[in-house]
Amino acid sequence: MDKIIIEGPNRLVGEVTISGSKNATLPILSAALLTNDWSTFYNVPKLRDIATMKALLLHIGAEIQEDGNTLKIRTKNIKSLEAPYELVKTMRASSLVLGPLLTRFKRAKVSLPGGCAIGARPLNLHLMALEKMGADIKIEGGYINTKADKLKGARIYFDISTVTGTENIMMAAALADGVTVLENAAQEPEVVELAEVLNKMGARIKGAGTDYITIEGVDSLRPITHTIMPDRIEAGTFMIAAGMTKGDVIIKNCPIQNLETLVMKLKETGVEIKAENGSVRVSGDAHIRSVDIKTLPYPGFPTDMQAQMMAMMGIANGLSVITENVFENRFMHVSELKRMGADIKIEGRNAIIKGRPLLSGAPVMATDLRASASLVLAGLAAGGITEISRVYHLDRGYERIEEKLAGLGAKIKRVKE
Repeated sequence: MDKIIIEGPNRLVGEVTISGSKNATLPILSAALLTNDWSTFYNVPKLRDIATMKALLLHIGAEIQEDGNTLKIRTKNIKSLEAPYELVKTMRASSLVLGPLLTRFKRAKVSLPGGCAIGARPLNLHLMALEKMGADIKIEGGYINTKADKLKGARIYFDISTVTGTENIMMAAALADGVTVLENAAQEPEVVELAEVLNKMGARIKGAGTDYITIEGVDSLRPITHTIMPDRIEAGTFMIAAGMTKGDVIIKNCPIQNLETLVMKLKETGVEIKAENGSVRVSGDAHIRSVDIKTLPYPGFPTDMQAQMMAMMGIANGLSVITENVFENRFMHVSELKRMGADIKIEGRNAIIKGRPLLSGAPVMATDLRASASLVLAGLAAGGITEISRVYHLDRGYERIEEKLAGLGAKIKRVKE
C-alpha cells in the first residue's frame, strides 16, 4: 500500500494539464453496452475507478483495446448479464450498467454497490424509475434482479436530484418504446456530456442541462468516436492548491465554464483567476479571506469541492461556515485536518472553521476520495512533513497527482508503506 509524503509549505508555480473527467467517463463507458460495434474514446483518465469499470465490462464480455488514454470498446459478444459484488463493492458507479443491460438484453443482475463511505446513496430512485418503465425488480441476496421484455416510456419525477439515477434512466430510455420524461433531473455537466454521446449514437434526448429531460426511444444505436471532457473537480482542486500556496499556476484544459460557483468563492477569498488563451491562470493572495459555503446540486457549489475548500479555510483570515447539504456523512476529513492543527467544530451539517496562519505537518489517513485531496492540499500549505496513508482513495479520481504537483514545485513523493 502506498502513502504520499509532503514537505511544506510549498509555493506552486508553473503549468499543469487537467485529465479527462472521471465522472463523465464512467457512464460513457457504460453507454458502450448499448451498441455492438467498436466505439473509441479519447482522453480517458488512468484512474482506479476507470480500471474497475473496465474490469466489470470485461467480466460482462466486452472487448477492450487500450493505447495510452485511448480506449476502444465493443460489446458484440456479451457472455454475462451480472455485475458481481467483488467488482461493484469498490465503486458505486458500477450500478451504471444496470440501465444499459436491462434495456438491450432484457434482464440484468447487479450487486448493491459500495464506493466512498460518505453517506447513504441508495438506488431506490433508479429502481422506482425502472419499475415505472415496466421492469420487474427483485432484491435477493444483495443483488438487484431485473427483467423486462421491453421497457416503456414513462413520466418520472426524482424526489432528490440524482446524477447516476438520471444517467442510468437516460440510457435505459434510449432504447425503450415511447417517450420518457425525467423531472427534477440532475443538471451536472457530466449528464450533458452523456446526453451528447447518446445523441451521437442516434438517441433522441432533449433538455440535458436542465431539470426536465425528454428521451424518445429508438430501435438501435450506433458506435461512435468521442473525446472525454476535462475533469472539473481535478481542475478545481488545482485552483485551490494555487490559492492556498500563494502560487501562480496556469491550468490547461480547464473547464472554467463548469466551475462558476467555485470561481466566485475563490475570488471572494482574494485569489485572482484569469482566462488566458484557452487556459486559466490562478494566482494566490498573501492573505486568504474566509468565506461561507453551502453545497448544493449543480449549478450550486459542488459537494466534491467541499473538503478541499475546508482545507483552504483552515488557513484563512477569520471565521467561516461550510454547510454540507448533499451527503450526511461528508465531514470525515475533519478529524484528520484537526490533527494538522485546523480549528474546526462540527454542528450537525455545519463545519465552523477558525482560520490559522499555518497548519502543521502530521501523519494522517485518507477516508474517501475528496477527503484525501483535502489532506494533500493541507500538506502543501503546512509547515513540516505530512504523511498521507491509504492514498488508494486518491487514485480513484486523480491521475498522477503527485507527479503533477511535483511539476509545479511541490516537495512531494509517493512511497511504499
